[in-house]
Amino acid sequence: MQDDLFGAPPAPPAPPPSPPSPGPGADAPAAAPANPSRARKASRSGTGVQPAAHDDALRALAAQLPATLRLGTSSWSYPGWDGLVWDGTYSAQVLSRKGLAAYAQHPLLRAVGIDRGFYRPLSASEFALYAAQVPPDFRFVVKAPSLVTDALVRAEGGQGREANPAFLNPELAARQFTLPALEGLGARTGALVFQLSPLPWHLLDRLPEVLERLRALLAAQPPLAGAPDAVLAVEVRDGEWLAPEHAEHFADVLKSTGATYCLGMHARLPPLSEQLPLLRRLWPGPLVARWNLNPVHGPRGFDEAERLYAPYDRLHDPAPEDIALLARTLVGVCARGGQNAFVSISNHAEGSAPLTARRLAQAVADGLASDPRPGGGAA
Repeated sequence: MQDDLFGAPPAPPAPPPSPPSPGPGADAPAAAPANPSRARKASRSGTGVQPAAHDDALRALAAQLPATLRLGTSSWSYPGWDGLVWDGTYSAQVLSRKGLAAYAQHPLLRAVGIDRGFYRPLSASEFALYAAQVPPDFRFVVKAPSLVTDALVRAEGGQGREANPAFLNPELAARQFTLPALEGLGARTGALVFQLSPLPWHLLDRLPEVLERLRALLAAQPPLAGAPDAVLAVEVRDGEWLAPEHAEHFADVLKSTGATYCLGMHARLPPLSEQLPLLRRLWPGPLVARWNLNPVHGPRGFDEAERLYAPYDRLHDPAPEDIALLARTLVGVCARGGQNAFVSISNHAEGSAPLTARRLAQAVADGLASDPRPGGGAA
């Protein structure tokens, strides 16, 4: 079962599927909104953000996916998603405040990332405001604050200034992150992600010690009571965590604390195929993946991707091999394994997160339909 889910040699990647009509094409700008004047009026008058008029093919595709698979984007406040997610043109400020309820009406998007807490801890009441805007089956993927996940205190430009005395502080992590998230999101809690920023060299050289500090942090987090799908996940930004001399230790830390590894699809990390063996060590268990940045831009290419991809209304750098491998893994985890999966997709993955979600969903549906083994076939 383990090799079947995570270790099988990858099949030849399928070409990107042609999007069904009348939806917006995967490699073309989004179609004009059905009624942009109504949506613009709603934005100006403060009556709310309207969802796009989603086509029947999109709803049919969503119905083929396992109930345990929740796809989403890393945020939602993008005006360029006009016609993809929104039925009209709205400012980023309006979407940030009022767009989540419309986002949650997209047939494929049953999760979303909350990344802003990485920069400043959020309160339980702030989390509760998010939870109140989405249906009961919706889940959130939330990043822990850098206060406890970054070994360095950084200047505004990102340069490390000094050691962070609160790095991996168990009590602070519980008080400033896990407890408020669970209280505010409740049953809508999905993955609580401790994304560990790049470590300075002196800590990379002492990674076993850092791993034991991570074990203490994870073990000290409160029970995930009232959130049946919730899971703690650890995402890293240094490939050394996955090196042969540390991988077994890393897996033991996660498994002993009931946490999981968050697949980090990012140019700073090895490709997806080289991260999957760690999930094999943790099986059975849920899958968490965050598709952050296309490797064509290099490990520090966020600004370049933002410049090239905005306004995020079409694909620029399709990654069919990543789509194919991630889809096969999701079929194994969700359909054959019966486990939850949370996938958060950034606009910087291929150029438009909603279009990437649609391509990934189609690949999963195709995999289910062609899989003769138990759990295969349409859900």
